[in-house]
Amino acid sequence: MKYQEIIKRLESSGSTKAVEGMKRFGITPRKAGVSMPVLRVMAKKIGTDHGLAGRLWEKETRILASMIEDPALTTGKRMDSWAAEFDYWEICDQCCMNLFWKTPHAWKKAAEWSSSKGEFVKRAGFALMAVLAWKDRTANDRDFERLLKFVKRNLRTSVKMS
Repeated sequence: MKYQEIIKRLESSGSTKAVEGMKRFGITPRKAGVSMPVLRVMAKKIGTDHGLAGRLWEKETRILASMIEDPALTTGKRMDSWAAEFDYWEICDQCCMNLFWKTPHAWKKAAEWSSSKGEFVKRAGFALMAVLAWKDRTANDRDFERLLKFVKRNLRTSVKMS
C-alpha cells in the first residue's frame, strides 16, 4: 500500500463515535478513531517499512507506524523521539508492545526511561519492562534483576516508605 492510499483508508475507517468511546478510557486521538482490528489488517497488508513508518508517525498515525516500523532499523534516537511525543497511555503501550521490545535498544531504554521526569516516557520504561517480561523468550533472570533496581528506586520516590 502506498502512503496516500493508507491515509485515505484511515480517514474512511475512522469514526467520531469511536473517538467518543476512546475518551472514556483516557485515549485522546486528535483525529477520528480507527479500531485496532482495522489497524492490524492494514499493518499486515503493508508489511515492514521503516521509511513509511516515519512518514505515518509525522502524520500522527502513530499506532500504525509502530506496527510497520522495522525493529532492526529503529535507532535509540528514533525511540527517544517517539517516546517524547507520547501524550496518552495507549500510544505509549502500543509502541512498547508493537515495536520497542523487539529493538536492540529495548533493555537500555527500559532502564533509562524508568527514571524520566516525563509522565509517558516514564510509563514507557515500565511498560517496556512488562512487555520484555511477557515476550522476550531469550531473557534470563539476571536481565530482570538488573531492572529491579530501577523499579525499587521509583517505588522509593513515588511512595513514602514507612
